[in-house]
Amino acid sequence: MTTNTSTKRGTIAILTGGGDVPGLNPAIRAITVRALREGYRVLGVRRGWAGLIEIDHDRPGLDGDCVIELSEEIVNKIGRTGGTFLHTSRTRPSHVPRPNVPEHLRGRYTDEINDLTPEVLRSIDRLGIDVLIPIGGDDTLSYGVRLHEEGVKVIAIPKTMDNDVPGTDYCIGFSTCVTRTIEMTHALRTSAGSHERFLVIEVFGRYAGFTALLPTMAGAANRCVIPEHEFDVERLAELMVADRGTNPSHYSVVLVSEGARIAGMSEMVFSDQEKDAYGHKKLGGIGDLISERLKLLSPKYNQGRRVNVISQRLGYLVRCGDPDALDSIVPMAFGNLALDLVLSSTYGRLVNVRNGRYDNVPIDVVTSRKKVVDLSKYYVPDRLRPRYENFENRPVFIMTSDF
Repeated sequence: MTTNTSTKRGTIAILTGGGDVPGLNPAIRAITVRALREGYRVLGVRRGWAGLIEIDHDRPGLDGDCVIELSEEIVNKIGRTGGTFLHTSRTRPSHVPRPNVPEHLRGRYTDEINDLTPEVLRSIDRLGIDVLIPIGGDDTLSYGVRLHEEGVKVIAIPKTMDNDVPGTDYCIGFSTCVTRTIEMTHALRTSAGSHERFLVIEVFGRYAGFTALLPTMAGAANRCVIPEHEFDVERLAELMVADRGTNPSHYSVVLVSEGARIAGMSEMVFSDQEKDAYGHKKLGGIGDLISERLKLLSPKYNQGRRVNVISQRLGYLVRCGDPDALDSIVPMAFGNLALDLVLSSTYGRLVNVRNGRYDNVPIDVVTSRKKVVDLSKYYVPDRLRPRYENFENRPVFIMTSDF
């Protein structure tokens, strides 16, 4: 394909929102390179949706702190790395608390919660943005749905470690998360075996248990507890003791989704009571709570002897660093799928993977439902483990399709 340098067909803007994942920079690169060669100008919006409300319209010229013009030189090297060089935030322009309203707007927006969508639309107009491509999870993309309804030409790309964006089997970042979870769990086995302990590993997953279920299915753990099923911790202790007893190295492993709940708990376990712009408190600590309960309950099932526990929260270790092979390939495909839609003047779409094939669906699928594990198909509640059967015609990631 030859580069079109004589004609500018319009301006495409890219932004990344929510938590960082490996694969964002490859997606930005894929969009930019293809768009430039098709004759488009490409802008990168910094800090997700925040970049579009932080622009001071009374200042002349392009605000370089909020927007950067992208070139092949800029994206080529960075496209091999993890994170997002455009930076990110959890800003929700339709629900901005008064303390978070940018200084230059505080005279006009004085409510406790403010809808700054008019400022976003002004920024889009000022920058001459013809098409906006947000890359994010269901929270970030839900605001993309709002802009689509306002008449903005939006094409969305799904990313999240939890793989819980509705309408797609796969989200950027999921493969690296699963790969690292398996690797780190196997590495921690050496310590668990050396000390003959339970190993409790807390992983991502607020509402959906894919990041715990799939590594367990791959053999990383004996058991897993996920948000979709409130579990009996005594039953978990019984199973963990039994698993430990049949292991020559005398240890057993459970993966715990951060959103998992012990039966009888009124809510999830939070590490911070402060809510983000989408109403979510920061999760963390369920693994430690389960560890303490297992330690106390273990004598009941282990002939009166307590089993000690190694508790580890993987957290940012699975979202930092470079992408794996799949999270290098899928972002490339998603970026080019987005450009195919731009070239065909097809907007208001979410690019996706469905049953192993690339496709696209209406963007409002993002706000239509929650994507969670189908317990009847993929989980055995009494055994607290995946269901190992009926794989025929399932997607590569097995339980991740919601179609």
